[in-house]
Amino acid sequence: MTSDQDSQQERPANAAKDCAPLVVLAGPTAVGKGTVSAYIREHYPEVWLSVSATTRAARPGEVDGKHYHFISQERFDQMVADGEFLEHAIVHGRASYGTPRGPVTAAAREGKLPLLEIDLQGARQVREQLPEAFFVFLEPPSWDELVRRLVGRGTEGPAEREVRLATARRELAAKPEFDTTIVNDDVQRAAEELVHLMQQHICATS
Repeated sequence: MTSDQDSQQERPANAAKDCAPLVVLAGPTAVGKGTVSAYIREHYPEVWLSVSATTRAARPGEVDGKHYHFISQERFDQMVADGEFLEHAIVHGRASYGTPRGPVTAAAREGKLPLLEIDLQGARQVREQLPEAFFVFLEPPSWDELVRRLVGRGTEGPAEREVRLATARRELAAKPEFDTTIVNDDVQRAAEELVHLMQQHICATS
């Protein structure tokens, strides 16, 4: 049996999706999800990128409503209670992050191309609520390249780097959960492939 056949058998929920309401992009740490999304934001105005809500403070240069919706913990908790998030999580045991449901469904209803760039935990939550979405796994060209990108950030010490690498190994093992895979060997090419997939699989919802 080929690896492709193995993957198909491991994806019971991933039937053909010719009319998905949105595309979800996820992948391991340091694979470049944010870079690919930023390229799409700059070059493909027809793509609507979801803006997450967070309880952390804005960093220098961040704009409310563009990079994140900066809200209080009280407001965040109320949104969770009211079922207003497609997915949400506490990151690094500190700030809460979530994807508001309303803007995503509105964008799909208006015939836009909605894209959610989130982590694997978030992607799994979205699958529970919107299994009809199209899920794309962004993977590195190789493990060595992923390590290079992670180390190249220069933001982690040795211990934290090892933790992130162990996490990345687990995250790479989630590939069979997704509908398709894009290799991020070149940002422009990966972005173009992703937008092409979105044009193929997304349709307006009523």
